[in-house]
Amino acid sequence: MSETILSVRNVSKHFGGVQALNKVSFDIHPGEVVALAGDNGAGKSTVIKAISGVFRYDEGDIELDGRRIAFSSPQEARENGIETIYQDLALADNLSIGANIFLGREPMTRLFGFLPVIDRKMMAEAARVTMEKLDFHVSRLDAPVSAFSGGQRQAVAIGRAMYWNARLVIMDEPTAALGVPEQRKVISLIQSLKAQGKGIIFISHNLRDIFEVADRIVVFRRGENAGERIPGETTGDEIVRLMVGK
Repeated sequence: MSETILSVRNVSKHFGGVQALNKVSFDIHPGEVVALAGDNGAGKSTVIKAISGVFRYDEGDIELDGRRIAFSSPQEARENGIETIYQDLALADNLSIGANIFLGREPMTRLFGFLPVIDRKMMAEAARVTMEKLDFHVSRLDAPVSAFSGGQRQAVAIGRAMYWNARLVIMDEPTAALGVPEQRKVISLIQSLKAQGKGIIFISHNLRDIFEVADRIVVFRRGENAGERIPGETTGDEIVRLMVGK
């Protein structure tokens, strides 16, 4: 895989006297799932927030499609093809799938030729087409997402990333607090994104999910790279040893 979507090189980040990241490096290629593994406080969330514009990193380089990036906001990251799906999903529970896909980016049309209004028909059709691609089936696409299960809500968040044609999708604990059948559905959705050539950063404390979905595992320990492994060439025990330094 010669093409690289994202390249993180020697990135460091300090919060006062605390060094959260110390010269971490990894790459993401098209159609590749890279899992970030590590204990709480290892630096996983810090590096994805540096990538997605939550805050600026202090040192090093992050390149997207060969172009150095240092986004000033998550909105700027989204505009450049990076979608982040956090554990809380950032969905508006009282709104429909279409409204959530377009949240903050609503399409407009003109009523009577001059009065601007939200184009709800376009939003509904976009929701239908997008969710069909994910093999997502519910009785009412116009229902508020609060009526959906955890796995279905993950599908809505993933559908939003698909609609806006994200090059890179960052998923932070996407299977947490889900039952086993819903976890299987989320893994299937990730495989669908992978088949479309998206680059995916996958963060999870569930080693079983990591081994099932990842092409590579990058292990973090105390803000540093502790190792990189291919799932088929390592074991869960080795990953844990890298995480804890034993």
